[in-house]
Amino acid sequence: MHRFCLLALLSVCLAAQPQQAKPYVVLVALGGFRYDYVHKYGAKHLSALAAAGATADAGMIPAYPSLTIPNLYTLVTGLSPEHHGIVADKFYDPSRKQLYGPESDGSWYGGTPLWVLAEKQGMRTACLFWPGCQVEIDGGRPSLKSSGSLPEQKRIDQVVAWLQLPAPERPHFIALYLPAVDQAGRQYGPDSPQTAAAVTHADQQVGDLWARLNALQLPIDLIVLSDHGMEREQGPWIDLSQYSNLANFTTVGSLLYPNSEAAAEKAYQDLKIKTDAFTVYRRKRVPAPLRYDNPRVGDPVIVANGPYAIRARADAGPPNLGMNGYDPAAMPSMRALFLAVGPDIRPGTKLAPFENVNIYPLIAKILGLDAPQADGTLNVLSKLLKNNQADDTP
Repeated sequence: MHRFCLLALLSVCLAAQPQQAKPYVVLVALGGFRYDYVHKYGAKHLSALAAAGATADAGMIPAYPSLTIPNLYTLVTGLSPEHHGIVADKFYDPSRKQLYGPESDGSWYGGTPLWVLAEKQGMRTACLFWPGCQVEIDGGRPSLKSSGSLPEQKRIDQVVAWLQLPAPERPHFIALYLPAVDQAGRQYGPDSPQTAAAVTHADQQVGDLWARLNALQLPIDLIVLSDHGMEREQGPWIDLSQYSNLANFTTVGSLLYPNSEAAAEKAYQDLKIKTDAFTVYRRKRVPAPLRYDNPRVGDPVIVANGPYAIRARADAGPPNLGMNGYDPAAMPSMRALFLAVGPDIRPGTKLAPFENVNIYPLIAKILGLDAPQADGTLNVLSKLLKNNQADDTP
């Protein structure tokens, strides 16, 4: 038995050795950082990095709904929410008869996150405050991850410390989430002095991180992006229960889960003629471009027609001054930040707006990983790579 264990350990070490020679990718998500904040608030470090590498000046297009957890998970799986199953920040699963929340176990998550993909192919990874990284998904976890709360500057310090580990222990993929810009935008609105200050602080953090990464003299590619944009909310809450009796529904936010087909159809008929603030669909008739056909989204489905705060039932408190979650195709302010810089990135690359499902095959390509088919394709972003031989497989 002892000999078998030694042989197994040796085989793992030998499998990992080729991966140690590959590049490193640090993926930083700045929560709620709208694509135009760089210019709007004079983010000089982000501007300099974008000029030195690749950027999408008109933004990256988040998946619908343009919410934090669904999009952070889309970024690391290449799947839209209807396919990976995380359809909102909070939702109900009718088959499980359970509510999803950030502490839910890994069986809620579909797809193969980048850290699991890499670990299965012998590459160490690390994760800081990214949805899903605390639980086992598809049989894997990151080698290194956050535990408990950690101030944002300490998160930067942790990334650098991980990259200072001896080569066999060093993660080649690190995912880091920083939420301060999102928090300011929600509380005070996207045009507020508080959001401007949060953007300036995040800009300084990224500039500091890039300087410290350069000092390590490792082949590190830095990708800085965001989960979604932000818009100023208009008007008071819109309560769906004012338009239809929802006694036969389980509700989460604006999501409606009927206890019968009759209840779903009755609510649909009630809601479809009441207001111009939203459009209501039966789930199977949700427009295909939204990619939002999953039992976890409920039925009927409410799609806001503007920056309105919609909920199923009345609750305490006014809505936030800043809101997101809207259709990016109808509301460009939902678009997210994207830039990339490093030894594998072609300097001066300008990208048209692209969907964030394409980040997954891009990072897999840089790391030399064999990735499963996803909703994105490498062809969309291959031009930003110095070695831009794209795969033909979508």
